[in-house]
Amino acid sequence: MNASFLNLEKLLEQRLQIIADHAARDRDPVAHLDQLKSVSEALLKEHEALRGKLPAQLNHFMTQASYSKALDFIRGS
Repeated sequence: MNASFLNLEKLLEQRLQIIADHAARDRDPVAHLDQLKSVSEALLKEHEALRGKLPAQLNHFMTQASYSKALDFIRGS
């Protein structure tokens, strides 16, 4: 994996963790949505910053918001 993609990988993982945290969603839906919005905005910024360095397929996954596929791509799956 390209070391410059470490932050992107971390943000993708964080987004999936937030989505999977049903207890937090049930406990405080507004806070849960705020967390999801925050990490999604960070992902958009990171994608924009890396756009010229990303392999075409990874850029496609990020553009289409196929974040699980993007994470798999980064991990080499």
